[in-house]
Amino acid sequence: MGENNILATILAGGKSRRFGTDKSLAKLGNKSLIDHTISKIEKNFSEILIVSNKQIIDQKKKNINIIEDCLPGQLGPLVGVLSAMKWIKKNSKNYNWVATFPCDTPFFDDKIFFHLQKKSKKKDNKLYFFKTGEKRHNIFGLWSLELINILEEDIKKNFRKVETWANKIGLELIEIDAKQDDTFLNINTKDDLEKAENKLKVIK
Repeated sequence: MGENNILATILAGGKSRRFGTDKSLAKLGNKSLIDHTISKIEKNFSEILIVSNKQIIDQKKKNINIIEDCLPGQLGPLVGVLSAMKWIKKNSKNYNWVATFPCDTPFFDDKIFFHLQKKSKKKDNKLYFFKTGEKRHNIFGLWSLELINILEEDIKKNFRKVETWANKIGLELIEIDAKQDDTFLNINTKDDLEKAENKLKVIK
């Protein structure tokens, strides 16, 4: 993305309860899930922010920054988004948008990047999510920095669910015609990881 006014943000601050261990570090093939996500998005963004409450990668690349949630207690993805927005403000970055990616969905459709760039140049809406068929992907989002104040206030009012907050604010859904049902396979359990291993073998 040439004129990049979007900060790519990987949300990796979850508790991984169903997985049992930190799933962002789980190996899929010869790479961790977080590395799969980084590899996919770094071709399209000049800078990547990872929101995690652990040092989950060896931070060798200058264009990758890792921060913790701005509020303690692992309160969910909305706090991760707010943390990214606050980081932009604190560091006087020129980004107007935050694009969020989960750390556990390694096969997502590359068409997302085209849509992110296209929507970031418009002022039609301040929040966009992706969907395939009837399924809405709430962590694959494009969030205007103009939402920072209302997001912070609503988090103080105990808003935690992304979908509930987004419905309150208003959003636009971007339809992705996924070729396969498991394109947005979300790895929450060890069984999901096994499915992903089988898919990776097919791709290779």
